[in-house]
Amino acid sequence: MESQVRGGTRWKRFALVMVPSVAATAAIGVGLAQGALAASFSVSGVDFKVTAEKLDGQNLLQYGSVATGKSLQGQDMHNPVVVSGFSHADISKMCQSVVQPLPMGLGYVTMKLKAGGGQEKIAADNIYLDVSELSTDAKFTHIDIGVAAGEGKRDKDGNLVTSVQPGADGKVAPGSQYGFAQRADRAELSNVEQRAWATTAGSFKLPGLKLSLAVDKDAKKNECGSWQDEFKQ
Repeated sequence: MESQVRGGTRWKRFALVMVPSVAATAAIGVGLAQGALAASFSVSGVDFKVTAEKLDGQNLLQYGSVATGKSLQGQDMHNPVVVSGFSHADISKMCQSVVQPLPMGLGYVTMKLKAGGGQEKIAADNIYLDVSELSTDAKFTHIDIGVAAGEGKRDKDGNLVTSVQPGADGKVAPGSQYGFAQRADRAELSNVEQRAWATTAGSFKLPGLKLSLAVDKDAKKNECGSWQDEFKQ
């Protein structure tokens, strides 16, 4: 069975590309109530933007969670996220940018990273994306909606290949394995634009990596644009 979702979704409307929306919202509520933590580390006080031509992921497990950390003012943060875990993902024409304010009102410094613009794609194993906003065209192959997150995603031989991500203490939060999740053999995302708090991966190969810094009074001026703009010939 294949399921296709077109267009963009925002956190304030419903969670990522999870369907149906009521169930997805419930998933985040369960994650908050049970203290399910997303990244296996405390996140920084700023999120980051990612755009890409395509992400082709295998063995998707997607569930609601919370990314915790400190704001730039040192206050505790609890950011609702949807975690998308893949056993493997290939990504083409990816741009990632993070904007950090400078002291004394001097503006903002933007760090921009670009990779995968040639024939060789970015390759990641055991990758987890902690996402707060996403706009994309999505296609799922062999999707199960409403499974318990703790069931994870197994390959055709029954081996567990994608599971709930442990917290900073290396443990899965008690009860989080019973929360709402969806899983699929394959997820194909095109024209990706997202905001995220964290990305973790067992390995991350970035062919043609380019890194740049820019300073400006406008916080958004040097953020990643669309992949078409970032990878003009």
